[in-house]
Amino acid sequence: MGLFGKKKETACCGGTCSADTMKQAEQNKSAAGVKVLGGGCAKCNDLEAATVQALKELGMDPSIDHVTDFAQIAAYGVMTTPALVVDGKVVSYGKVLKKDEVIRLIQHVRG
Repeated sequence: MGLFGKKKETACCGGTCSADTMKQAEQNKSAAGVKVLGGGCAKCNDLEAATVQALKELGMDPSIDHVTDFAQIAAYGVMTTPALVVDGKVVSYGKVLKKDEVIRLIQHVRG
């Protein structure tokens, strides 16, 4: 029955990741820039739009990366999307931020 047996180990990506994909995900984490993490749902797209508006208002390059690969998202330790990453640091997850909130977070990280 296995009620108290050893629990089977599974990877956060459902077993589809390899050492190479995890190494690539770790390298991508340290890259400077702004990223939105999420599968591409409406909430993720709303966060991306608010982030682009915030970057434009701050006079910064409005190009951002939208990471949809769940292995890369898991490498950041994020389990709830959408998430916002600024210069490799997760600054928000699990909610859609307004433009003013994004501006404050970017200023705080890049201060």
